[in-house]
Amino acid sequence: MPELPEVEVVRRGLAPHLAGRTLAAVEVLHPRPVRRHLGGPDDFAARLVGRTLLEPARRGKYLWLPLDSGEAILTHLGMSGQFRVDPPGAADEPHVRVRLGFEDGLSEVRFCDQRMFGGLLVSEADGHVPPEIAHIAPDPFEEAFDPEAVVRAIRRRRTGIKRALLDQTVVSGIGNIYADESLWLARMHYAQATDALSPGRVRELLEAVRRIMARALDQGGTSFDSLYVHVNGESGYFDRSLNAYGREDLPCPRCGTPIRREAFMNRSSFRCPRCQRLPRNRC
Repeated sequence: MPELPEVEVVRRGLAPHLAGRTLAAVEVLHPRPVRRHLGGPDDFAARLVGRTLLEPARRGKYLWLPLDSGEAILTHLGMSGQFRVDPPGAADEPHVRVRLGFEDGLSEVRFCDQRMFGGLLVSEADGHVPPEIAHIAPDPFEEAFDPEAVVRAIRRRRTGIKRALLDQTVVSGIGNIYADESLWLARMHYAQATDALSPGRVRELLEAVRRIMARALDQGGTSFDSLYVHVNGESGYFDRSLNAYGREDLPCPRCGTPIRREAFMNRSSFRCPRCQRLPRNRC
């Protein structure tokens, strides 16, 4: 599932193709991607036609496209959602679900989703964070992000540190890939008890999170297959820079010990058994 860097790359790619343009036509080609819009596909389209789009915004893994009405198109990409920018009349890519056309007659924006776990809805955002995601915490790149508040929230929990990182009500935007990479950088075991961590160690980990995701942004995010692409159809390249995630049995770039894959919350965690011991020891 796309995490913060991938969604931010999509936001940046969409911005020059959306901001200031007025919608002339909205086609919902399959109802499932707008299933969370309570009015249904026809209402979804009717509420958008004639509206002018503003600068796209993001919190964590959610993206929204503000409208001049104060509403917004709230979007979650799910496992395979993509926005594509194409010339009008160009052949559809596979799995196009929603098509946005504009009064200027220039490029179209198409929402594609092979697995259809993603979705769009019109939110009464009133120019702010959509109420549907108001419970989600600010992410590390937002002005509203308060690192000291996050340090306190993490240390109050009685859980493993990776579970805390994945809790979107504590800090948003971090998924399995960037949690593993950040924990590797901070030399921390994923099951380290949060209430046993010092404030300094939590700050160190949050800085690692920010550094890892900033690097991923610079490289266009992480793409393992064609299900995640930019708005121009290109893939991201951060998978070539991963130190732990997906590197089972390959040498740790820091100490050479083979990376280990372990079961975690119905998924996998990847760590260096020497650099990321429990209790904590360092290479």
